[in-house]
Amino acid sequence: MALRYLALGDSYTIGEDVPAQARWPMQLVESLRRRGAAIDDPLIVAVTGWTTDELSAGMDQAVLAAEYDLVTLLIGVNNQYRGRSDEDYREQFRALLLRAIALSGHRPHRVVVVSIPDWGVTPFGHASGRDLKQIAHELDHFNAIAREEASHAGAPFVNITGISREHAGLVASDGLHPSGAQYALWTRAVEPVIVEAVAQA
Repeated sequence: MALRYLALGDSYTIGEDVPAQARWPMQLVESLRRRGAAIDDPLIVAVTGWTTDELSAGMDQAVLAAEYDLVTLLIGVNNQYRGRSDEDYREQFRALLLRAIALSGHRPHRVVVVSIPDWGVTPFGHASGRDLKQIAHELDHFNAIAREEASHAGAPFVNITGISREHAGLVASDGLHPSGAQYALWTRAVEPVIVEAVAQA
């Protein structure tokens, strides 16, 4: 029976400004299939601009199965962009993570948390007039919260923020979101963790 995969997030998960096949959840599925895995196309619950609370509301509206074999969660950039507090982020992220774990059949090792990339390094970021060091600092802080919450819950955490900084030129035509080539690098980082996760019951 094919694995069922739920991808939760925002513009980085839906793949703003790239073709559907270039989204990293789609690239991940294709790569897993090349390894011989039977896995369905991902159900993506993600909209550009979503914050943690908006993702939660979006999940309320989505038609979700009772259980998934794999869940990925990448959320928080819009909390930072809009100046939301870290206390709100922690509380709402924790609730999302617990919800994702429930949807994984209460198998936290099947829920993979992916870090927030650094939008400040992009051409859009440089043109924004905002303090790029402050953006990086705030995103690092949000990512530390996500890592802590994932560790506490027993969910794996994959840091792709460094990739976003090292490959800042690999962006889509909007000058902000990653290109398919950058998403391929994310996929390469996430895939070994996914393979290990699904190997466990």
